Amino acid sequence: MRLAGKHAIITGAGSGIGRASALLFAQEGASIVAADINLQSAEATARDIRQQGGKGRGVACDVTKASDIDALIETARQQFHQIDIVFNNAGVPMAFTPLEEVTEDLWDTIMAVNVKSLFLMCRAVIPIMKDQQSGVILNTSSTAAVRPRPGLTPYNASKGAVSVLTGSLALELAPFHIRVNAINPVAVDTPMLNEFIGAPSESGIQAGRQQFADTIPLGRLATPRDIAFAALYLASDEAALVTGTCLDVAGGRTV
Repeated sequence: MRLAGKHAIITGAGSGIGRASALLFAQEGASIVAADINLQSAEATARDIRQQGGKGRGVACDVTKASDIDALIETARQQFHQIDIVFNNAGVPMAFTPLEEVTEDLWDTIMAVNVKSLFLMCRAVIPIMKDQQSGVILNTSSTAAVRPRPGLTPYNASKGAVSVLTGSLALELAPFHIRVNAINPVAVDTPMLNEFIGAPSESGIQAGRQQFADTIPLGRLATPRDIAFAALYLASDEAALVTGTCLDVAGGRTV
């Protein structure tokens, strides 16, 4: 198993990419703390991990709050005594909105969930990983950081920040044998995609999904499992010399 004996924290683990990654990591031998703002969803993921014979615990966490992050880290340490992998996956989308119509609250929410949360998590976990002289930090960025779409400027900016933060931390932490990488998913087939589309009807949502798929050379949306397998590689020892990378899982869209 590719993550045997590893202990991982995954945020946004109640659904979508986070849930798929938590289940896959557990199948590959990792013990999982599944964190989500929705406790029921986090516990459901942890329960499914345990039913498959793995080790999982669900924790409620608002990733924009330092106190929640600190409590999450403490729970993981009490549970597993070591933190080998942190997957900063929690994020929020936005519907198409011209910049002049973007409210300050919307901007602040996107930056808090998509960027500030990484700062809070990394600040809390880096001292632990430095003491261990090992660790892996994964971040969910986006193809929006590489090929931004119009009408999504706050989201694009937030994911650009994630990508730069990833490279900066990779250099800062390399002397401590801590690897930092990101994944750039193309549009992923989850309910969150509907929030990007923002259409009022089912037919409008389906048309929007098709428009997204039509921009992808391989001709389909990503699935949560597509992203989870990329995360598994980056978290594993197979990627021991990979740091500072933003891996496109994009079906050719970023070419």
